[in-house]
Amino acid sequence: MERRPFGPVPREVAVIGQGTWYIDDAHRPTAVAALRRGLDLGMTHFDTAEMYGDAETVVGEAITGRRDEVFLVSKVLPSNASREETVAACERSLTRLHTDRLDCYLLHWPGPHPLEDTFAGFERLREQGKILSWGVSNFDVPNLDAAWKAGGGGRIACNQVLYHLQERAIEHAVLPWCEAHGIAVVAYSPFGHGSFPGSSTLGGRVLEEIAESRGATARQVALRFLVRRSSSFTIPKASSPEHAADNAGAGALSLTEAELAQLDAAFPLGPRPRRLPML
Repeated sequence: MERRPFGPVPREVAVIGQGTWYIDDAHRPTAVAALRRGLDLGMTHFDTAEMYGDAETVVGEAITGRRDEVFLVSKVLPSNASREETVAACERSLTRLHTDRLDCYLLHWPGPHPLEDTFAGFERLREQGKILSWGVSNFDVPNLDAAWKAGGGGRIACNQVLYHLQERAIEHAVLPWCEAHGIAVVAYSPFGHGSFPGSSTLGGRVLEEIAESRGATARQVALRFLVRRSSSFTIPKASSPEHAADNAGAGALSLTEAELAQLDAAFPLGPRPRRLPML
């Protein structure tokens, strides 16, 4: 599995990680087995959040005895992101995860509390050794400008955003901004929401043609496209150990410039939206 620098964090992180949104809806032993299979295959970047129901407890079970192998990320809800509640929310997440530390802690989206207060909470947690680093999620450029000013340059580890072949809005401004400021970009929902392109579409056919020529799957090709830039990572969810293994296969895949251009043409960027999409 390829690993890369993760913004200013002094760790290299797997380019293909594991998301856990709705993982608590699955059969729990199967969900745990999927996460462990992904970990076996190098998908050591685990992403979860207090908003994700019981996902943190599922992750906690999956990483039991293997915590040191994992780059563990969780998120605080904006409503809980005051200075004091940020600390309390993190401590609740640590309890559910059965660990004493997170590798990165994110503000899930911009909310009602001043960023200065949220980031002061993050810094307190970092000083206490409860988090290694912190970042944001679903931040557009104006939010990022405000976060950079509030948090001080060089402290924001990543911006986690919606990004898949049919939703490339971040490429207009968010991705370039993050690259210019040394911030990692983490793509969530990399297959969309039940809308992965099939062979009845032009894009689906291009994916399948490239996959066949590479001895890969269409989903592996899609994931590899999303991490084609050195600042980018992605966190697909897996519903089974077999699905996790398929996701992990993207970690060693490489695409040519011609193949990337084919995908770029098959899934055009489109106009810049007025608001950064979240769903």
